[in-house]
Amino acid sequence: MDGRLKGKTALITGGGTGLGADFAKRFVEEGAKVVITGRRKEPLEKVSEGLPKGSVLVFQGDVSEYEQAQAMVNATIEFGGRIDVLVNNAGIDPSGSIVELDIKQWQKVIDINLTGPFMLMKAAIPDMIKNGGGSIINVASLAALRCIPAMPAYIASKSGLIGLTQSAALDYGYANIRANIVCPGPIRTEMLENSMAPLAEALNTDITGALNTLTRFIPLKRPANPDEVSGAVVFLASDDSSFMTGTVIALDGGACIVDPCGVAVSSAGMNWGGGK
Repeated sequence: MDGRLKGKTALITGGGTGLGADFAKRFVEEGAKVVITGRRKEPLEKVSEGLPKGSVLVFQGDVSEYEQAQAMVNATIEFGGRIDVLVNNAGIDPSGSIVELDIKQWQKVIDINLTGPFMLMKAAIPDMIKNGGGSIINVASLAALRCIPAMPAYIASKSGLIGLTQSAALDYGYANIRANIVCPGPIRTEMLENSMAPLAEALNTDITGALNTLTRFIPLKRPANPDEVSGAVVFLASDDSSFMTGTVIALDGGACIVDPCGVAVSSAGMNWGGGK
């Protein structure tokens, strides 16, 4: 690693599992001091124990509570002297169509996935202004760009996160604060594998077989590994992306370029227009 984040201090929410844990590892490898947060302390401590002593601070908290969001930012400033990078990664993804979804569940998704990033940005931006700038990286999803059946709260929260990110980019560019957003497609994490278990059972296959079905129409025909997302996030956190703000990056293996109608035809062994 080339130490692209040497001297920077970062706050990563949802840092105890999945992508957040991988972000923390890569940030430390690149020279950053990192604060990782989450609602459960045990996974956070497990991540911290696997990294060099003094490089990571664990902060247990809920991003949907403003006082706790402010406390996360304060802890980051105390740990590293400033906050250079904010990665809003915490999120939940319960399913249920509009009619099926309980209103309280809807509100919980919005509170964590959209209001949480808003509150952390609100808490972090003043210190970034004081210190001459910073990088905000909000983690959305391919679902912010394309719809998934029976996921209205998740889709609304992640597509709303794009607008929130670009608003911050517009309003605080004068202060050298950059705000960008990444939209990952399927990532092979424990969460994805757990969600694939019912599909694997329905298809009478294993998790790998279910993932092959899930990704068969994606040009790269596989899910991403977490480090393939982490590399992009490190880039956005680093000075290598110093003239990049308000940008939406689709890390989806090419899923966004696929026409579902064309895929339906080709999956039947035909070319568009009736040719074989």
